[in-house]
Amino acid sequence: MTHGAPCKVLIVDDSAVVRQMLSEILDSDPGIEVVGTAADPLLAREKIKRLAPDVITLDVEMPRMDGLAFLENLMRLHPLPVVMISSLTERGADTTLQALALGAVDFVSKPKLDVARGLQGYADEIIAKVKMAARSRVRPLARPNPPRITLGAVAPVAPRSIQFRTTDRLIAIGASAGGTEALRVVLEGMPADAPAVVMTQHLPATFSTPFAERLDRHSAMSVREATDGEAVLPGHAYLPPGGKHLRIIRDGARWRCRIDDGPPVNRHKPAVDVLFRSVAESAGANAIGAILTGMGDDGARGLLDLKNAGAPTLVQDEATSVVWGMPGAAFKLGAAEEMVPLERIAERLMALARG
Repeated sequence: MTHGAPCKVLIVDDSAVVRQMLSEILDSDPGIEVVGTAADPLLAREKIKRLAPDVITLDVEMPRMDGLAFLENLMRLHPLPVVMISSLTERGADTTLQALALGAVDFVSKPKLDVARGLQGYADEIIAKVKMAARSRVRPLARPNPPRITLGAVAPVAPRSIQFRTTDRLIAIGASAGGTEALRVVLEGMPADAPAVVMTQHLPATFSTPFAERLDRHSAMSVREATDGEAVLPGHAYLPPGGKHLRIIRDGARWRCRIDDGPPVNRHKPAVDVLFRSVAESAGANAIGAILTGMGDDGARGLLDLKNAGAPTLVQDEATSVVWGMPGAAFKLGAAEEMVPLERIAERLMALARG
């Protein structure tokens, strides 16, 4: 995509109504040009060759075609930024998480189409995400790894004998676009007895349970949705439950989760700033803060609060981020003490925890 030229989009969807609606929404923005639409993968393949789009929008759940199989072939043979159009059902959540694992940049959840106001919010979101996708980094899909047999096969980063007390360390991580996979990579690198991890990932409410289950399968730590008032324990990683903020409070010698149903912050609920500020307050210099790939600037000020409270802070580097919005904003604000490539973040967090 040449600088200043509109970003060229191909819409792949088996519904003529959706193709028409997406075309109108995207064409309404002068920075975007819809160069074509396709009702199935065969047409899409042919149009990708002929039209050379910068971004594809793809509905994964199509009755007459397998969107995931199409995406997997595309990412292996002709990697392109893809924005998924997904439904908010549990099944839609699962399919979308698989699509993100295959290399889709981001997703937009379809509103109930009869709500005109819902559609306007949806229009703004899809325009922003398509433009962001055009600037994002897409990696060719490697052959899938052989199935993991047991968690015992994960090389522990720290000697197993280390016993952490609750007052030792609390690792706080925030992420957005590209973060579902980045968090998986980080948690895969953490040993079973790592310090407690508290996380906020921007996701629709219905996605939180399948996402927690997915991370739990990939990590030696126990990953779960937090419940209000539960104690924060080493070896455990906590995510906010669907569409609510997660805060950490101090209770004597230990930390507890507080589920907060307050208003969105930085247009997000859960918001990274809410988590980080609470961790700065209740854990201070015992905390470690990290911001992974993501669009926007949520978490930047919260990371600065953590740094000012004496906590070591880091952000994912630009080269390994799908979108360097959130980490970049935190870095420019002076909130991050270091920039670390994704595959080294787990090891760095453990080194800081031991230090």
